[in-house]
Amino acid sequence: MKAAIAPKIPHQPHYRMRSRLIHGTFNTKRWDYDHHVIPPLSSSTTFRLSSVERGAEGFIDFGSEEVPLERKVPIYIYDRLDEPTRGMLEENLALAEQGEVCVTFSTGMAAIAAALGVAVRQGQEIIAHEQLYGSTYSLLTSWLPRFGIPTHWCNLRKPKCLRDCVTPKTRVVYFETPTNPSLELIDIAALRREVDTLNQDRKDNQKLLIIVDNTFATPYCQRPLTLGADLVAQSLTKNIGGFGTDMGGAVVGPRFFYNLLMGYRKDFGGVLSPKNAWPILVYGLPTLGARMANQQKTALKVAQFLESHPKVESVFYPGLDGFPQRELAQRQMVDYDGKFAPGSLLYFILKDAPGSSRAADQLVDYVAEHAYTITLAVSLGQIKTLIENPYSMTHFNLPPEEKEASGIHPGGIRLSVGLEDWHDIIDDLHAALEAA
Repeated sequence: MKAAIAPKIPHQPHYRMRSRLIHGTFNTKRWDYDHHVIPPLSSSTTFRLSSVERGAEGFIDFGSEEVPLERKVPIYIYDRLDEPTRGMLEENLALAEQGEVCVTFSTGMAAIAAALGVAVRQGQEIIAHEQLYGSTYSLLTSWLPRFGIPTHWCNLRKPKCLRDCVTPKTRVVYFETPTNPSLELIDIAALRREVDTLNQDRKDNQKLLIIVDNTFATPYCQRPLTLGADLVAQSLTKNIGGFGTDMGGAVVGPRFFYNLLMGYRKDFGGVLSPKNAWPILVYGLPTLGARMANQQKTALKVAQFLESHPKVESVFYPGLDGFPQRELAQRQMVDYDGKFAPGSLLYFILKDAPGSSRAADQLVDYVAEHAYTITLAVSLGQIKTLIENPYSMTHFNLPPEEKEASGIHPGGIRLSVGLEDWHDIIDDLHAALEAA
């Protein structure tokens, strides 16, 4: 009987990214699964070693900056160090973000903490945009200062303002774009130019680094590394995971950071389990293109409906003609084919008394009790449409004056558009607006 012959592997770069998200890197050194249509799931916390020498080699390889990433066969020792299922996901995420390497973590916040943890040390400082996700704000204001790492706030929508904020101690410029929740955009390329100017007189180990949270856009709509970011951090729990079943986070960037990130993950322990990595690898990332292409079409329909409703004061969605940063959105938020990709998140404010959230609370409570296609829940990026009031929920721990100064309105509502029929979503919103 003839031995089975593995199929010839196509030359991947000739294929469009939407196809590559489904089939991945196809040929991986992580695991030989040429005859598996679906990548296998590893369920072992520890791995059999053939000798002490083999075990020692694995530990040396893991911690060494001299060992090239292209080594033929990874030596697996213990899940917290490295394992094959998670490794395959990391290969495909690096491809999606167009970076050299990816390291995954147990949650998005673990990934953000890791990105900052490998970039900043005691005595150095972070500059962050004024509007951030509530838990990121808490990390920067409650926890990192305990380790001698303060954060200063800057309006990064105006890149030249960076010149007035940077000090000799500044090491990282950190921001989200679009921001959570009001969808402000930061011009990554313009900030890169400012940072390059400021870095001219700095030593290599003191140069400013740009770290971008790409959770809202996803790599389908925006790839910050191609625009000048040094590292990208994001939650896999959201659009990339897509179905609201598994938590995860990722950091993507150049090879230089790989060993640092792997060592950080090993010692701080925020490891993405294989059982969480596998659904993201098999279901989440491969369907990202199809989901986002449809969700953003619906998001535009919903945004246009809200924009025309007499009870709505303002709507923020990059796909709207009247979006304040429309030109930047069209230039920066593009899919792999260069087409405008404004995403699936929108933020709107109801007409109400100044500083009041009464109308918004009534609408969201009505949705929670009566709507079929819209669910009151935190998180975003799922196939189900989710609604929440960021001021009192996801961003509750920001001081009121800082929330309002950064554009987080008491009556603001965040809507994460899912895959339901857009007519039904609008019908549920219409009923809620009439009742509010």
